[in-house]
Amino acid sequence: MELSVVVPVYNEEESIKALYSELKDALRPLNADYEIIFVDDGSEDSTPEMLDEIASKDTKIRVVHFGKNFGQTAALAAGFDIAKGDIIITMDADLQNDPHDIPILLQKLKEGWDIVSGWRRERKDPFLSRILPSMVANWLISKVTGVKLHDYGCTLKAYRRDVVKNLSLYGELHRFLPALASGLGVKITEIPVTHHPRHHGTSKYGMSRIFRVILDLILVQFLLKYATHPIKIFGGLGLLSSLLGFMLGCYLSILKLALHRRIGHRPLLILAVLLIILGIQLLSIGILGEFLTRIYYEGQGKKPYIIKSMVPPQSEDKGIPQR
Repeated sequence: MELSVVVPVYNEEESIKALYSELKDALRPLNADYEIIFVDDGSEDSTPEMLDEIASKDTKIRVVHFGKNFGQTAALAAGFDIAKGDIIITMDADLQNDPHDIPILLQKLKEGWDIVSGWRRERKDPFLSRILPSMVANWLISKVTGVKLHDYGCTLKAYRRDVVKNLSLYGELHRFLPALASGLGVKITEIPVTHHPRHHGTSKYGMSRIFRVILDLILVQFLLKYATHPIKIFGGLGLLSSLLGFMLGCYLSILKLALHRRIGHRPLLILAVLLIILGIQLLSIGILGEFLTRIYYEGQGKKPYIIKSMVPPQSEDKGIPQR
């Protein structure tokens, strides 16, 4: 299959039929073998029934129903898992993304990019509650991860299959997909896309989103830099803490042994002991993290690398892991 379109859906009964119609109109001229995967994220309105009705009349439609609301990241992960297309498109179900931008994303992929991200340059959302927090979040993510995009929050993106199949998603990491994929050495670009005002339903995000972004960003930065070598961060902090504690201990020892001063009442003594204990604990966490990393990779047969291509090509039966 050439193309899979993955659409997370949550309580979009007023939009789903119009979205389906627009998707069909946009994909028909491509003359491509495609599928549309709707992932119902535990909708509580009539969305599930409407999706089932559409799927019963169109063999190109596949519907996944969650038992409850797991969030957009889980919905995208489910779509990625079952998608059969060599190229995977993601988009929102609220009609703010325009399906007619899909050919533009596909054309950009043909130029050699691995991920093409949509940029809602003329965004039709309230400024204070949506646009401003998004601007702050995009600037922060770009600075911390080094992957500079104007609009991380735009769901309309195109991925090559081998990119998403090698990403593990959980929590709320969907907005960081380009940053996470950058750790695989992929090529990422961004193009302006159409953005429509929301006419039905309510937004699932608000000002609280920026605080979740900060917490997730800390996790992403750790995953990008230290996921395979946790000892580098925990060991470094542990050594620094132990060194500071040791230096304070030496200073206090000189005061006690050489200058015969009392040190039992000094807060520095408690601080020195605490720093040494903290250093030992951080080093222990780093060592445990290294063991867990090896269990994760070796126990599941995973590799800490991804082979993009080989010359000459070799297959799995020759002992070369192709993923």
